[in-house]
Amino acid sequence: MIKITLPDNSVREFESGVSGYDIAESISTRLAKDVLSISVDGEVWDLSRAIDKDASIKLFLWDDREGKETFWHSSAHLTAEAIEFFYPGTQFGIGPTVDNGFYYDIDLPHGQQLVEKDLEKIEKKIIELAREKHDIVRKEISKKDALEMFSAKGDALKEELISELEDGTITVYNQGNFTDLCRGPHLPNTGFIKAVKLTSIAGAYWRGNEKNKMLTRVYGITFPKQKMLEEYLILVEEAKKRDHRKIGKEMELFTFSQNVGQGLPMWLPKGTMLRIQLEDFLKQVQKKFGYEQVMTPHIGNVNLYKTSGHFAKYGADSFQAIKTPQEGEEYMLKPMNCPHHCELYKFKPHSYKDLPVRFAEFGTVYRYEQSGELHGLTRVRGFTQDDAHLFCRPDQIKDEFKKVIDIIFIIFKALNFENYSAQISLRDPKKPEKYIGSIENWDKAEQAIIEASAEKGLNTVTVLGEAAFYGPKLDFMVKDALGRSWQLGTIQVDYNLPERFELEYIGADDKRHRPVMIHRAPFGSMERFVAVLIEHTAGKFPLWLTPEQVVVLPISEKFNDYAKSVSEFLNNCDIRTLIDDRNEKIGRKIRDNELKRIPYLLIVGEQEAENQMVSVRKQGDGDKGTMTHQEFADFIKAEVKEQLSSLYN
Repeated sequence: MIKITLPDNSVREFESGVSGYDIAESISTRLAKDVLSISVDGEVWDLSRAIDKDASIKLFLWDDREGKETFWHSSAHLTAEAIEFFYPGTQFGIGPTVDNGFYYDIDLPHGQQLVEKDLEKIEKKIIELAREKHDIVRKEISKKDALEMFSAKGDALKEELISELEDGTITVYNQGNFTDLCRGPHLPNTGFIKAVKLTSIAGAYWRGNEKNKMLTRVYGITFPKQKMLEEYLILVEEAKKRDHRKIGKEMELFTFSQNVGQGLPMWLPKGTMLRIQLEDFLKQVQKKFGYEQVMTPHIGNVNLYKTSGHFAKYGADSFQAIKTPQEGEEYMLKPMNCPHHCELYKFKPHSYKDLPVRFAEFGTVYRYEQSGELHGLTRVRGFTQDDAHLFCRPDQIKDEFKKVIDIIFIIFKALNFENYSAQISLRDPKKPEKYIGSIENWDKAEQAIIEASAEKGLNTVTVLGEAAFYGPKLDFMVKDALGRSWQLGTIQVDYNLPERFELEYIGADDKRHRPVMIHRAPFGSMERFVAVLIEHTAGKFPLWLTPEQVVVLPISEKFNDYAKSVSEFLNNCDIRTLIDDRNEKIGRKIRDNELKRIPYLLIVGEQEAENQMVSVRKQGDGDKGTMTHQEFADFIKAEVKEQLSSLYN
């Protein structure tokens, strides 16, 4: 008999060789029908695998991330089987899961190419194969046999992957007439898959290397119910309307230029105003929490990044070193701000009484992303982080964490991100060799994060083995208006850089000590944050943030001068105002400016000019009556004040 520990810490005994399905069946027949995979001591397994020793387990359903990943991983195999049916001789690269579904990289035989119209017949075949309910069977296989199997199929891509694997670690999965190299896990059978949509076709270099052959990447998503697919497709259509690239163009926020370079966004005047508002807002918040603003160069000597370890991480696959006229002298575009902040800390000696020191910077960094990975503002080569680095004593970690959480709460409240959770990432206790720093310091840091999160009432998930090698961390996951999850905001403890840069402070005992470094970025990347914000709000930003708060619409040209006087008055009141004095009908002006998501439209004609008034129209809320210039200015300022003053309560 073996002991199985369930998630509620209760323990049950089963015969050795029990499967995840057997355990689910012993709990509930309904559960056994719905369960998709199981974790055994933290590793996700197929439900059919035998458990032959004491273990802690968790059963995963569709609503669990691990459940979806298992479902979509099996769907990728089923998609490959359907493709092979129509295109015998296809070579298959990799078929991983992504945030919404999966993809498979393939190389069709004889130079054939997939086009969009081919996807429908493949979808029908996938459902046909799924209805056959073939068992998905795992088999351990020797390296020699694996190479022979895929060599016989003529699949050179799989042979390349197998050649890099260690003998004794290789598994294949079979369903129906298809066998694939895979670590798993997978569904018990194909019958779980009820609905499928192959969403797009793209090109992708084999293994992400531009020197390799271009493959065809087929994206797809599947569901256990047809209704779920229908709801998802409605969501996709809404997401297209909210696409930050589309709205960014309509609102004239940012642009890209091939002449400037791929992945290097340029901010237009309205987008720049949006950025400035966000930065000024965070600077004001940070000032209340004792941060000091700093500025550092966009480049640094290569030796700086060799000391920090960033050269080893980013050097080979990033922008290459910049040579200077001085022989042997090289610089790098900075991939991170932290090394510069370490040097700022070293500017002068510190006592334990000086700590914590909090440096904040909106620092632009550069990383060479592959061209195929670039996507609007969410994946770029140059981006600005709202970076801050806190240097503190070990006994200060908990309080500093709580203060950073408070800042993140203020930001989420200001921007109407109401649905969020946090992931606490801790070290893997079974692999202490992966981490630097003393066990004592790790224990203190992890406990501080756990306690700080609990005291702040955070909805958290704790994950072992997800900590960085230099310290534990806390990541915030936010759901936008469409229910999509984004990682926004991170707090990380770091024992590594203070050691590498030999940072010190003099303790109360008059001895030298290493400070602990906390990395903190509530927005993360300004570019990515703005992209998420655009899609969350559909471009309808809070009044305090929107680049253009008011537009004045003269009914005809003869009221342009009056419109100009209104605009000048409001701009002098620090209300961001513009005029639409085009020779167009007022109905057209209203429609056009509502499309630009401007919150307030002021209509002025003969009656307004005579009475020195404005007719007020609010985006999405219709007419608000007439007001004097001053009454409207007071009205706007009151709304902004109400939005911002509530943030600290």
